[in-house]
Amino acid sequence: MAACAQLPPGQRPRVLQMEEVDKSFAGGVMALRAMSLAVNEGDFVSLLGPSGCGKSTALRLIAGLADPSRGRIRWEGGKGENDLGVVFQEPTLMPWATVAQNVWLPFRLRGQSYAAVRDEVLEALKLVGLEKFQNSYPRELSGGMKMRVSIARAMVTHPRLILMDEPFAALDEITRFKLNNDLLQLKARIGCTVIFVTHSVFESVFLSDRIVVMAARPGRVIRELSIDAPYPRDEEFRTSADYAAWCRETSGALHAAMGEAA
Repeated sequence: MAACAQLPPGQRPRVLQMEEVDKSFAGGVMALRAMSLAVNEGDFVSLLGPSGCGKSTALRLIAGLADPSRGRIRWEGGKGENDLGVVFQEPTLMPWATVAQNVWLPFRLRGQSYAAVRDEVLEALKLVGLEKFQNSYPRELSGGMKMRVSIARAMVTHPRLILMDEPFAALDEITRFKLNNDLLQLKARIGCTVIFVTHSVFESVFLSDRIVVMAARPGRVIRELSIDAPYPRDEEFRTSADYAAWCRETSGALHAAMGEAA
């Protein structure tokens, strides 16, 4: 899969397709209308839009936590139990369990003992720089460290696709920048595909090769932007004229989407 990421997004094998998806809730509230989205292997796709535009709803539908009211979500080759990892807005760690036990959770839910997957758990913790904290408890960790544990748990099974719902929104800017850098390094190492929800223009441009801009009421795709900057990306990219130009273009698209509210 890592080799796929070197291809232009349109030439990579398909992972999943959202096809004209609507989602309505009780009371007639329509969260999504006719949302279509193609996700290919190795993509880093950000869903960017105002609050209430259905970004998190789209992730829940892809994760299988809810069903579309209309349309369908099609996984290429079908969806297996190892295909999906999820990182929520909060780390959602078990406070009574150690860091290693929290990362073990996806295997535990499948009936696999810790001894059988210990190497995989420790490798995931090493990837996020927390191998020395395997026996610590969440209360002993900083906010950024807790989120690293959550990311390790999502990545430990090497899923085809990782869904991330504003995972860094509650962190200070310095920690957020550092975790943005680390996330791209992790993605490059394990070759995963990412769909990332964010409110931040700057974060979406730094991380993504594609940005899907959504309008609210009802949520729908207004525009898709390609960020044609090579990986790896670093502080030099963050301070470049190209980065500033993509941020301006993305910001303009977001403001236009906010004006599209029905």
